[in-house]
Amino acid sequence: MSQSVSSGLRGQKAGTTAIATVGQQGVGLTYRGYAIEDLVEYSSFEKVAYLLTRGTLPSKDELERFRHRLRAAREMPQALTEIIERIPARSHPMDVLRTGVSAIGVLETEVDLGRALDAIDRLLGVLPSILLYWYHFSRSGERIATTSSSETVTGHFLELLHQHSPSSEHERCLDASLIAYAEHEFNASTFAARVCAATLSDYHSCITAAIGTLRGPLHGGANEAAMAMIESYPTPEDAEAGVLARLREKQKIMGFGHAVYRHTDPRSPIMKAWSERLASDPRKANLLKVAEKIEEVMRREKGLFSNADFYSATAYHFLDVPTPLFTPLFVIARTSGWSAHILEQRSDNKLIRPSAEYIGPASRPYPRQTNRVAVAQ
Repeated sequence: MSQSVSSGLRGQKAGTTAIATVGQQGVGLTYRGYAIEDLVEYSSFEKVAYLLTRGTLPSKDELERFRHRLRAAREMPQALTEIIERIPARSHPMDVLRTGVSAIGVLETEVDLGRALDAIDRLLGVLPSILLYWYHFSRSGERIATTSSSETVTGHFLELLHQHSPSSEHERCLDASLIAYAEHEFNASTFAARVCAATLSDYHSCITAAIGTLRGPLHGGANEAAMAMIESYPTPEDAEAGVLARLREKQKIMGFGHAVYRHTDPRSPIMKAWSERLASDPRKANLLKVAEKIEEVMRREKGLFSNADFYSATAYHFLDVPTPLFTPLFVIARTSGWSAHILEQRSDNKLIRPSAEYIGPASRPYPRQTNRVAVAQ
């Protein structure tokens, strides 16, 4: 294999971007130059979504107009509601979002690439409605209203999920997680969106491609797998013994290590801090101790650090978000980043068509048959 070939394109630069840096030149994670730590501390998900899709932080008036656009986009058309109601209850919520986005692409087709922001804002506003309308209808048959009194995406999500207004602390925690998940350069799902965009396909097809890519457990499902593992151990001592047994059996421990970061994932301390803040009762505190013991064992035995998925799992659990909805929350956040990359790809587009190094059989003659059947005239 030549030196120019890299399995999984590791370390290969596939293009340029002005949207984010990921572990480059000593910098952890930035969105358009702003450190993720500052964005989580001082910003909001709506400000970050505006920054990613428009290129600058919004003024006070711009933010208010943007939030108004997102609130106005929450309602689903009747045709979409009927489609969502037909999705079986056994379906994975990621499939619900993929189907919902594709349906919107049919019902509200993007015909003018110059008006992409309209499609982006519509999707950012309606994704929680799609997911949680199906969630309630598939379990109880209840047709919930998809409007809410909340001014924010996170408040809207939590209000639809729990059918009551969330506490400011819960809303702020979810907001921090959406900011942390909003963008991450040329990860698998973002690259899939850019490949689709490079063909000049429509916006909804690009997002559908990204969701389908995030659907895979090696990319988007680690937080669900991490939560299942954490919940499986009653005590920290059980966790240590269990993880050591898994390591002896060469099992993959989800929520650790990263394809780009080498020493730490800057998003992990953010979500760990929120998990600590929300672990207010003994049951939650014990669950967090189990998670911390797993982290300790993985650092000690494998030299691996927790990534964003590990402590986002405990934080979501403490917010009473059902585990199957963890990765869909990733979609709601990352749609802002995907959308920014679609716009960037379109702005200076070239079809993405890499080459492959052939490793199959050498050229060989096709075996000739002497008893060929004559073709009927």
